[in-house]
Amino acid sequence: MADTTAAERVRVDPARLETLVATAYERLGMPADHARIAAHGVVLADLRGHESHGVSNNLFGFYLPGLRSGDINARPNIRILQESATTARWDADRGMGFVVGDIVMRDVMERAERYGCGFGAVANSRHYGMAQIYSLMALERNMIGMSMTNGVTPGVVPFQGREAKLGTNPITVTAPAGTEPPFVLDMATTTVAYGKIQNAQRDGRTVPPTWGLDRDGHTTTDPQAAMDGLRLLPLGATKEGSGHKGYGLGLWVDIFCGALSGSGFTAKAGEEENVNHFFGAWRVDAFVPVDEFKRLMDGRMRDLVSTPPLDGFDRVLYAGLPEWEAEQDRMAHGVALHPSVIVKLRGLADELGLAFDLLP
Repeated sequence: MADTTAAERVRVDPARLETLVATAYERLGMPADHARIAAHGVVLADLRGHESHGVSNNLFGFYLPGLRSGDINARPNIRILQESATTARWDADRGMGFVVGDIVMRDVMERAERYGCGFGAVANSRHYGMAQIYSLMALERNMIGMSMTNGVTPGVVPFQGREAKLGTNPITVTAPAGTEPPFVLDMATTTVAYGKIQNAQRDGRTVPPTWGLDRDGHTTTDPQAAMDGLRLLPLGATKEGSGHKGYGLGLWVDIFCGALSGSGFTAKAGEEENVNHFFGAWRVDAFVPVDEFKRLMDGRMRDLVSTPPLDGFDRVLYAGLPEWEAEQDRMAHGVALHPSVIVKLRGLADELGLAFDLLP
């Protein structure tokens, strides 16, 4: 495989890319407002440096095929099944996860506005993209946001196991700051998200042996073998790395998403897709004045980045800072995409009868 360097990637205009994706979704039956929400979500992943969840992998891997096959319901009846003042359990009717997530996250924030906190569990959904899309929404209201989802298919082995039983089951939590970029934790409960293995395969790179197993249950540095095996390792991977902790976090996500939604856990191979989510929001001023909270956050963030780095590292970061910096750069200079992805997007534009004008 030929290694593709960053210099060989093509910069495209994010707004034009978003328009192309939204148009594709509309042509496949989605209402215009839903199409815009879903397109914004997938492009936001690329803007914030999460190519693993952007157009490169998920647009052509999940969303377009799902809409074409009908596995994703383009016009779902998204409804509440059960609720209290601060909680709701939803049925997504196989809707696009971006749309479902946007609706439910807004609902939990409205509950938080009234009661200090709000939560929503969602059943019968589909892949919802980069988890932080929804927790980021809480920052605009001076809230702490949380989002998590269980997997599309079982692709993660339990600690010390060789058969996949879990999804990558990501967790994201955000907290606002004042003048500093906010805290944005977005992590799979595996050592790495599956999309990062796809990225390595596309770029012609090997992967660490702690990322996944091959079909025979052996560790591998070949990304194609890891993709074929579809047996990712839980965060920590090994006994020495405390892989049981990543396994425990992944199961926790499965309980919140699968059990609280009443829908059950990640589907087994050959079963109908079963994706469920959980969302939460806490109003900061229900605990402490917002200005005081942000002052404390700014001080903490500045203290952390002032830490002298170890040899071989340029600086100390915190969760959310690399994404914030990536977004500033890509909004100004365009989203960097692999040349093979440009070919796919050009083909999509041709299929839709659109001019291919993505260059910034």
